[in-house]
Amino acid sequence: MNEPRERKRGFLGRLFGGREAAPAEAERPHLEVVAEQPAPTVEPEDQPRPTEVQRGGEASAGEAAPPVAMPPLNEVPPVPVATAAEPEPTAKGSWFQRLRTGLAKTSSRLSEGITAIFTKRKLDAATLEDLEDLLIQADLGVETATAITDAIGKGRFEKGISADEVKEILATEVERVLVPVARPLLIDATRRPHVVLVVGVNGTGKTTTIGKLAERYRREGLKVVLAAGDTFRAAAIDQLKIWGDRTGVPVIARAVGADASGLAFDALKEAKEQGADVLLIDTAGRLQNKQALMGELEKVIRVLRKIDPSAPHDCVLVLDATTGQNALSQVEVFRDKAGVTGLIMTKLDGTARGGILVAIAAKHGLPVHAIGVGEGVDDLQSFSPKDFARAIASS
Repeated sequence: MNEPRERKRGFLGRLFGGREAAPAEAERPHLEVVAEQPAPTVEPEDQPRPTEVQRGGEASAGEAAPPVAMPPLNEVPPVPVATAAEPEPTAKGSWFQRLRTGLAKTSSRLSEGITAIFTKRKLDAATLEDLEDLLIQADLGVETATAITDAIGKGRFEKGISADEVKEILATEVERVLVPVARPLLIDATRRPHVVLVVGVNGTGKTTTIGKLAERYRREGLKVVLAAGDTFRAAAIDQLKIWGDRTGVPVIARAVGADASGLAFDALKEAKEQGADVLLIDTAGRLQNKQALMGELEKVIRVLRKIDPSAPHDCVLVLDATTGQNALSQVEVFRDKAGVTGLIMTKLDGTARGGILVAIAAKHGLPVHAIGVGEGVDDLQSFSPKDFARAIASS
């Protein structure tokens, strides 16, 4: 295979030290499809229904380049986003400080419970049972809770153990579970565009997450196109257009109520014509137990494959940490129906149920690309198992 022509940057690699960011291109006049223009006729039903999203594909000679992660997001200066839907936090600190602050509700619940259990008590069966109940209530999951209590009980039965020692073991075990799933979202240089379909239930922050990703990719010099595939909500379309204006990234949109699969078809076709590196497609929020809406999502994927049989190259599920155990069900259904390839978890700063990320990692093993602890651009960051474990186990 020939040497790679150039190396694309992805979601979690290095920011500075590569090529300069290309200036944003002006939007072409025909990018936005107005309401009066009829949607193209798309007949996806002649394609076989997929059971999962196809990945990969052979690159032509001379075109291959290995996927490379984008820079750590905390190295990118924040871009203020002043809209009613996107309030900018007033206080900033290091990423770990913000993460620790964001997970304060989760860590306080665990810390107080651990301190109450292990104050002036020997380690016996009743103590371990109380600890296991506490960990399960914190949404860490039965499997992880059992592993932590086993590790704590090993060699210490009927002996004293301090709350700080328990927290240290907790952090170690949480990190062990999370290390295998901490993987970056890679942008493949052999695909133009690399199609990322963003899915999830209502209110998880999909549109905001797409806007933040677009800004990161644009700063890396990648040519980005956004597709406003949430055609059910005027607010979602307008919100994505605001992000497009702020980042200088073109947005392909239609009127409210337009066919989502037709929009996806147009977006991929236009992105190819523009030579885009990345196409980020927003989708309408849908409950995982609504069969008709999940069927529509499958149709979007079938239509994309009419142009590129390997698309979407990534299907990212955005999860809201405040949903707790329901997130496990979301992962299962979206993985089955849409072939989810990775996760981004948002709103960790607004819940005492941050441990659900650990339970999801233990059960499903899907890559966790990033986590969010705020509304600002720099509050969506690369996922560090060590930092997360330290923050969740801190007092």
